[in-house]
Amino acid sequence: MDGKNDCQEEDLELPLFDLSTINTATNHFSETNKLGEGGFGPVYRGTLEEGQEIAVKRLSKSSGQGVNEFKNEVKLIAKLQHRNLVKLLGCCIEGEEKLLVYEYMPNKSLDSFIFDQKQGKLLEWPKRFQILCGIARGLLYLHHDSRLRIIHRDLKASNVLLDKEMNPKISDFGLARSFGGDQTEANTIKVVGTYGYIAPEYAFEGLFSIKSDVFSFGVLVLEIICGKKSRGFYYEKPGLTLIGHAWKLMKEGKAVELIDKSLRDSYDNMEEVLRCIHVGLLCVQQSPEDRPNMSSVILMLSGERALPQPKPPGYFTDTDTREGDQSSSSLLLSSSTCETSITVFESR
Repeated sequence: MDGKNDCQEEDLELPLFDLSTINTATNHFSETNKLGEGGFGPVYRGTLEEGQEIAVKRLSKSSGQGVNEFKNEVKLIAKLQHRNLVKLLGCCIEGEEKLLVYEYMPNKSLDSFIFDQKQGKLLEWPKRFQILCGIARGLLYLHHDSRLRIIHRDLKASNVLLDKEMNPKISDFGLARSFGGDQTEANTIKVVGTYGYIAPEYAFEGLFSIKSDVFSFGVLVLEIICGKKSRGFYYEKPGLTLIGHAWKLMKEGKAVELIDKSLRDSYDNMEEVLRCIHVGLLCVQQSPEDRPNMSSVILMLSGERALPQPKPPGYFTDTDTREGDQSSSSLLLSSSTCETSITVFESR
C-alpha cells in the first residue's frame, strides 16, 4: 500500500498498520473512544482483533507543522526501548492519515492524579517516590544510555503516563532532539515547550542541553511533592513561583510545609521526602552548570550520594518568567492558561 512505501522511504523502522485495522480498532475514531486532544491532534483508545488495547495518535489534517513533529517522534522513539518510556507499537501513513499506535496506558497521565484533590489521595508517598525514580531512570536512558543522546524538551506531568501498576512512562517525543557524538548542547531561535517547565537558558537564549531536561525534572519533583502546578502558583506574596516558594521554605528550615497535606499520613520516612525536595531544588538552579546530571540525581534520590547546598533557582518570582517572555519575541511557547505545548498532544 502507499502507506508502506511512505514509511519505507522515511526509514521509520516500525511495524505498519493498515488504516482499516485502525478504523476497526477505534470504531472509526468514534467520540466515545476519544481520550483527549492537543496541538498535535486527537488520541483515541482502540482494541485490536487479538484483544490488545492501544492508543492511537491521529495527526490533525490541518496541522502543517505537525507533520514534521510526527516524523520526528517516529524516528526517535522507534529506536528507544526502556520500561519508563511509552512503547510505540507502529504507525500508519495512508492517504491523508498519519497515525501513531502506542501501548494503552489505563491510568492516563500523572497530572490527572497529582493536581486533583480526590485523585491525589490515591497516590500515596511510596508510589509518588517510585514514580519520581522511574521518571529519573527514563531520563537517564535518554541522556546517556540509548542509541542516541536525546533531549526531550517537553517533560511535564501530562507527558508522564501511568500503566496499570502506576509505573511511569515518559511520552510525547514530538519536540525531542537527538545529539550525536560528543555534542552536549545546541542553540535554536525557535523555543518550544511549556511555560513553568522550560529552563531559563532555553527560554532566554534558545540554548538547550540535557541540563534543560534536568530543570524540567526538578520542577516536576516539586509538583509531585506539593500537589500544585508550577505555572500559576501563588503563595503569600503575589508573584512568588512554586520554585521560589520551595527555595524560601528550605532556606527558613520549613521545607516540610511544602508537602501536600494529603501525603502527611502516607510516609514513614520524612528524611526521604525532604531529600527529594532538596534534589528538586538542585535540579532547578539558575545555572545549568550547577545542576546535576541524571545519574547523580538517581544516586541522590536513593541516599547514596551527599547533597550539596543548592544555589538560587531560576524563576524565583513570576516577574522572572515574564521578563523571559518579553525578551524572546520569537519563542513559540504555550499559553500560561493552557498547560499544553504548541504542537504536542496533551496526554490524558
